[in-house]
Amino acid sequence: MKALNKDELQVAEGVLLKHFPKSLKVYGFLHGMNRNKPSTLEVVVDTWPDFKVIICRPDPKNRRALEFMKKVTYYSMDEQVLRRMLAEENAIDWSTYFLIGGFDFSHASMLKEVSAEREVNNRGFTLVHLMYLPDISCLVLPEFDSELESRISPLDLCHAELVNKHWKFGGDKKGFRNITNLISNFPSSCITDDQGQPVSWILVYDYCAMGILYTLPEHRGKGYAKVLICSLAKRLHAEGYPVYCFIEEDNTLSHRLFKNLGFTEDPLYRAGWFEFNV
Repeated sequence: MKALNKDELQVAEGVLLKHFPKSLKVYGFLHGMNRNKPSTLEVVVDTWPDFKVIICRPDPKNRRALEFMKKVTYYSMDEQVLRRMLAEENAIDWSTYFLIGGFDFSHASMLKEVSAEREVNNRGFTLVHLMYLPDISCLVLPEFDSELESRISPLDLCHAELVNKHWKFGGDKKGFRNITNLISNFPSSCITDDQGQPVSWILVYDYCAMGILYTLPEHRGKGYAKVLICSLAKRLHAEGYPVYCFIEEDNTLSHRLFKNLGFTEDPLYRAGWFEFNV
């Protein structure tokens, strides 16, 4: 097992590019790290340069890692190599709470078996669709007038409290720090009212996926979500970001929305989130 240095991270990003869409989440983390975005992660592989498994894990040397949820993400081309890294090589710290997010759900049984061997409990957190835009020409642009266009802008740090308040996984101090980090370092888009306050918004996570899409209830039904998704997708493409998102299995409304805008998926693939040491 080997931890990658800065030059090797750039090489690994290029390799993962060839394995879309399944490698998108790990690719997103590396994309940010290689462009000097703040990160609390360390990246390890089974072998180098011809790796079969790449894992993003909390960097034990980074004090800021304690301020955020302990997140683990991986991309694997060989489940047996992945099992060995998790079971025998201490690729992750099994002694504390952590969350594996965006993993290939076909690995769920193996993850449960390895955690059981470690006498670590686990809980399935969510199952999601991985939606992505293979080419910007696939994007179906909605029609909207210049008045609405004039009200589209990036989020500002002064909006972090509002976004955190309405975020499904936020509402607390950690959520506020997370939102502040995202607004400060990654693209975002919002539609404002006459007073310049956001009424609808979308952000980009630190793994470069679009998310945290929300419209205040009194402003729904006006097509704001479509406009923001397309506006942000065009910006991400122009700036070299991958254009993708995760949508929870039971969120049929959002799934239909992204599909109608030109996003696609592998119908046989699902990604999962598992918590350990809950």
